[in-house]
Amino acid sequence: MGRNKYSEKEIKEICKLLRMKNSANRAKQKGIRHILRTDFEFNISDFNEPGKAFGEMELNDAIHRGAIRILDEATIESMKEKRARDKARDEAERQRTAIESGEQTDWQQALMEWKEAGME
Repeated sequence: MGRNKYSEKEIKEICKLLRMKNSANRAKQKGIRHILRTDFEFNISDFNEPGKAFGEMELNDAIHRGAIRILDEATIESMKEKRARDKARDEAERQRTAIESGEQTDWQQALMEWKEAGME
């Protein structure tokens, strides 16, 4: 699941991308959906009915029914920063757990040992 809170500026960009997607060929649609997911954390499947096209009109419907909320820029930036911190924390914990269980090598420790051994 992606986000459901966006700034007015982000909604305008998402609208533009949805218009482009609906007039593009299949390969370009895939690229546009990737941009929506990665740059905006916007997953069409979170808001549409399966099998139906999702465009600007459906986006506006999602806003009007409250599935998507529009907040001010400062709030959105604060939310993005918190999500980034949480993601970094979760990744660090995942790596720590993988290293402790032997699934993964601590590459930072290995690099330090390699340098100490004069193998630079």
